[in-house]
Amino acid sequence: MRSWIPVPETTTGRLVSAALELFGAYGYAPVGVATIASHAGVTTGSLYHHFNSKEGLYHLVRTDVEQRAVDRLEGAAVTTTVTGVSELAPVLLVGFDYLVRSGFLRLLGEPSPETPDGTPRPDPVEQLIDRLLGGQQNPMPALVAAAWRTALCHASRGPDAARDARTALTRLLTKS
Repeated sequence: MRSWIPVPETTTGRLVSAALELFGAYGYAPVGVATIASHAGVTTGSLYHHFNSKEGLYHLVRTDVEQRAVDRLEGAAVTTTVTGVSELAPVLLVGFDYLVRSGFLRLLGEPSPETPDGTPRPDPVEQLIDRLLGGQQNPMPALVAAAWRTALCHASRGPDAARDARTALTRLLTKS
């Protein structure tokens, strides 16, 4: 749960809003600090003042969106008995559809950047899939999470691509 919610018209709120939109549409690497600041109507110094770095801002918005998606996945999982990969389809499609509607496809479609010390960040979607499958499913949760994220990246190409990615993800999961 978030410890604070940025007020929309504040500098912090505008930076978060710009980051959600830009990282959601383009991902981490292509979006520069100057682009975020310009989109938010603030200086690059403001971004560094409030978030220390582009990565700090990215981590904040990614963590928030990831939690929103995981909350939806968990809600869908309550209504579904998951005994194997094929029962994951309706659960993962809830999160997929949410991200398509919200425009956060690239934000969660790409792997999270490593921490500054090079440590990989845990993948909450993979962790949820592992829990739903009852644990002991290595490497299945990682493979399913990777397929889900790949479908999100593909869907970011437009409505037709989103429909095709959803269809492919459904087929992949239900044929397992």
